[in-house]
Amino acid sequence: MAGETRRLDDRPLLHDHPIAFRLSLLLWILGGAVYVALAVPVSSSSIQSIDDWFHELAIRWENGLVVAIAKVLDFVGSTWVTAPIIVAVGLFLLLRRRREALWFWIAAMTASQLLIGPVKELYERARPSLPLVETSGFSFPSGHATAGAAIAISLVIVLVPAGPRRRNLEMLAAAFAVVMAMSRVYLRAHWLSDVVAGAALGAAVAIAAAVLIHTIDERRSANRSAPA
Repeated sequence: MAGETRRLDDRPLLHDHPIAFRLSLLLWILGGAVYVALAVPVSSSSIQSIDDWFHELAIRWENGLVVAIAKVLDFVGSTWVTAPIIVAVGLFLLLRRRREALWFWIAAMTASQLLIGPVKELYERARPSLPLVETSGFSFPSGHATAGAAIAISLVIVLVPAGPRRRNLEMLAAAFAVVMAMSRVYLRAHWLSDVVAGAALGAAVAIAAAVLIHTIDERRSANRSAPA
């Protein structure tokens, strides 16, 4: 039983890391394209036109029940909820001595946070008008969308072994990230491009961190088992 528990605790993060790497690369390209486009005046004006259209659509389609649900997601994605989750999962992995998973969790959470604050200060993008929730700071990228995607996907990676069940939960985590992102647009707290870039790069960071830590751990294991 002790050996079985140890094997469970030491289970690898990924089953097929080349596929994960390609998926991460696609997400980096998607999110990075929005970052670059917003930095170029010619393309940023086109993106703003699309953002304006979605902003007006959110105003026209305002519904009390949907607003209430979106406000719940606003709280779920706040620091009041995400910070305790980050700390609690880190402590859990530490106590279970899941070294690979712990390093992955630290890397994914740190990198995703670095994509929020510093980038907001770099772009200094103004938020949409008429928000339905209290907002602060600049608009790009969406912190809720970035952290929501990174945390949801990372939770599945560290808590669920690779296999059919994980694939189902990965899709659920992706769906949560999309709903979280679109709720920010619906609440007029962010532009559409804010949440597209945030969700894409939040997911990309989580998957890329898993690939990196998994690859490093595999190589270390191979070196340890290699004959002298």
